[in-house]
Amino acid sequence: MREIVTLVCAECKQKNYTTTKNKKSAPDKLEFKKFCPFCRTHTLHKEGKK
Repeated sequence: MREIVTLVCAECKQKNYTTTKNKKSAPDKLEFKKFCPFCRTHTLHKEGKK
């Protein structure tokens, strides 16, 4: 049931992190505020395409 997803920075569009999510319990896209090494600041990271 769990699927691997990639987290993409909302500012620079770089793929920085991967995580897993349960498609059944969380059908919407994930959003986390994480550190982007390219922007060198904490930015919003959203679930992107594979």
